[in-house]
Amino acid sequence: MNFRLKTSKETGEILKSLQNSTGLTWNILSRIAVSLSLNDPEQPPTVKDTSGVDIHRNAMTGDYDYVYKALIRQHAGYHVKEEDYFPDLFNKHLERGILLLEGEYRLAGNYEKLLKNLCKNEIR
Repeated sequence: MNFRLKTSKETGEILKSLQNSTGLTWNILSRIAVSLSLNDPEQPPTVKDTSGVDIHRNAMTGDYDYVYKALIRQHAGYHVKEEDYFPDLFNKHLERGILLLEGEYRLAGNYEKLLKNLCKNEIR
């Protein structure tokens, strides 16, 4: 069982930028990003670049790993094996979601508006 994932270089840079802009830690940003990705009914694309940040599973999902696993299985529409869930499927959702989150942040213009939009579920 693999407990580490490597983001793409771009995702690593976006996480750092959003962390600096919002004050939220990268793991909170990552959790929000995965949630945004799960709103898209299509399966996320394969991650080819893994030259970014190295993240441990427990730091990423914490006590809610089983919740993320259930959500990702539900989204996939089939019983996802443990070795397919993390890091592969989780990382796919993280990669797609972080781009969505960055876009939402840019559209909102600031941290406060981003949070309001996320809470109201006014995601584009």
